[in-house]
Amino acid sequence: MKRVVLDAMGSDRAPYVEVRGALRAIERRKDLQLFLVGDKSLIEKEFRRVKFRGKVPFEIVHTDEKIDMREKASLALKKKRSSIALGLSMVKEGEADVFVSAGNTGAVMAFSLSLLGRIRGVRRPAIGVMIPTLMGTALLLDVGANAQVKPQDLVQFAVMGSLFVQYVKGVESPRVGLLSIGEEEGKGNPLVIEAKSLLGEREDLNFIGFIEGNHILEGRADVVVTDGFTGNVILKFGEGSLNLIKNVLTAEIKRNPFALMGYILLRPTFVSLKKKFDYEEYGGAPLLGVNGVVLISHGRSTPKAIMNAIITALDFAEKDVNRHIEEKFLER
Repeated sequence: MKRVVLDAMGSDRAPYVEVRGALRAIERRKDLQLFLVGDKSLIEKEFRRVKFRGKVPFEIVHTDEKIDMREKASLALKKKRSSIALGLSMVKEGEADVFVSAGNTGAVMAFSLSLLGRIRGVRRPAIGVMIPTLMGTALLLDVGANAQVKPQDLVQFAVMGSLFVQYVKGVESPRVGLLSIGEEEGKGNPLVIEAKSLLGEREDLNFIGFIEGNHILEGRADVVVTDGFTGNVILKFGEGSLNLIKNVLTAEIKRNPFALMGYILLRPTFVSLKKKFDYEEYGGAPLLGVNGVVLISHGRSTPKAIMNAIITALDFAEKDVNRHIEEKFLER
């Protein structure tokens, strides 16, 4: 039985979405042992609202200390009794296998490094997100953990991302692309040019070379590697683009009766598109490279997103991705 710790005070609507997401996850995975860390009175209040019949199917670890979304990581680290700190401490002490939080990303990153440490051989951990493409999905990393990197960091991101996609997503020999401003040899800054040379030397990676931004959504690569600054810009731009399209379509449908008729006819298609591009379908972002299984969800997560984050984190743990990462780096 896998033991999952859920930060119950992380999301924008905590603990509303965490309690409901936890219950959905338990319905999906009967072999799940779940711990919710946070204010016990608030968690129990939400549980009563759900009108769940029977015994509470998870254990509550009480703390009334939480970390605000806008707190700097350096200040957050002083909160040793916060829901993030206590949850990650449980993983460190072997009391749980997985930690999931929709809270402050910087705080989760900082506490993960201070409490769990890095996997042996890893220089810098990276945050990866699954993004929809024409071919299915792709893992984009890093998306915010490292604004400045060295070529060897990008190589390690490629290795960790490839192993995650291989074992968790079941893609045999994932195609790894390095993000740049052109496909041609010599295109890009010194960082990506040197990283490309290093990646080309690795026989254990299916490295396909440079890819451009427009190639990401085409699905040319299963793993897209970049620095955390660029990756975060791409991620936020993508989120904004989807919101723009949604708002424009909604406005046009309301304005034009013929558009409304077309929407009614095409509603199943729109529902399918929403599912493909909705972040809640992917749950959360794995923090790759720390010595423990950590998944970071969006602050605006819904119960469905929390459920999927827990399921993804379980897959992460059960496929033993961290062991594969350690073995890969120690063999070289």
